[in-house]
Amino acid sequence: MTPAPHSLLPALSVALVAAGCCAPVAHAQWSFVSLHPAGVSSSIGSGGGADQQVGWVNEGGVLRASLWMGAPATRVDLHPSGAVESYAYASSGPQQVGRANVGGEFHAGVWTGSAESWVDLHPVGATDSVASAVQAGQQVGSATVAGALRASLWTGSAMSWVDLTPAGATAAIAQGTDGVRQVGYARFGGAPQAGMWNGTAASWVSLHPAGATFSVANAVADSGGGGQQVGYAQIGGVQRAGMWNGTAASWTSLHPAGSSQSTVYATNGAYQVGVAYFAGTSHASVWNGTAESWEDLSLTLPESWSATNAHGVWSDGVTLFIIGSGFNFETNRVEALLWQRPLVAPPTCDSIDFNNDSLFPDTQDVQDFLTVFAGGACATGACGDIDFNNDGLFPDTADIESLLTVFAGGACS
Repeated sequence: MTPAPHSLLPALSVALVAAGCCAPVAHAQWSFVSLHPAGVSSSIGSGGGADQQVGWVNEGGVLRASLWMGAPATRVDLHPSGAVESYAYASSGPQQVGRANVGGEFHAGVWTGSAESWVDLHPVGATDSVASAVQAGQQVGSATVAGALRASLWTGSAMSWVDLTPAGATAAIAQGTDGVRQVGYARFGGAPQAGMWNGTAASWVSLHPAGATFSVANAVADSGGGGQQVGYAQIGGVQRAGMWNGTAASWTSLHPAGSSQSTVYATNGAYQVGVAYFAGTSHASVWNGTAESWEDLSLTLPESWSATNAHGVWSDGVTLFIIGSGFNFETNRVEALLWQRPLVAPPTCDSIDFNNDSLFPDTQDVQDFLTVFAGGACATGACGDIDFNNDGLFPDTADIESLLTVFAGGACS
């Protein structure tokens, strides 16, 4: 009887030992650039999209909203005239949003690429306001009115302000928008509960996971169906990064194994970014929909960097971009960081006729693969290469897993 592929595990174990199975496997190649411009003492990257990144810098003791186009020298000062301090939190298309201290109060605002373009979004009667996210001409954030935090929606002017605070809530904040839906949290006399709106207070839908002590939704992206919402929830006494697809029941934990605390700040519908803490130190993080997909972006930096975070993610269809910050011990300052890597194409595995003897499916192909993987000679002299899944990484035990999966009739992975 022909043995099933997984009955070859004893031979597999021998091959893994021979190949050094426990060596770490490198992730896809990341590169990074510090956006820190000359003449400032610190810089923070907080959001981005298309060809621009936003955040703020400390210049001469003044915190100034800033815009970059991929390099330190491209920085544009967004600081409004007369402001004491200012911050840019997010960008989309031609618009950037944030807040500025004007006359002793923080005012939400929107820019279109220059300090002079600042438009004050501060609602009449508010004592504090902030715009946290922007998409497709829609800005969201919060305003303090009559002493209460009110989730807020604008479309380019202070007069366009819409109060999204759901009925019965004592406080609410909108943190993200995809141009149609808004996400954030509301308090109903207690801990915050993540939720989503569709343009009105009455449209509020709770995303609070069952068993959670508190939860917050930070961002939303249009990924079909109910879209994708990201944030965090405290479950079992641990703050856990997670995502939803339109309902509380759809909650999926992204919390990495071994982390004491994690949060997702942004998503583009396919990738999620944020931070995970290990031994009290923050690690910039990226996920691709599962806890197991977590990547530690701090490992892509020289050892002189620590306390990293990731706050924005987008792609141009070819390259994945992530904006964040980290502490550089060589310069003794916090610097804005921009990571990028090529998007990984769907896997394309080789033929399961590894030894090219024209017999397949044939367990001899698996045996020959394991032999070559361990450094032995090909029995037929015509074997393929050991990068079975063609991800450019070899020797890599993922190639063995892919071979066994495809041999058994599964999809290439």
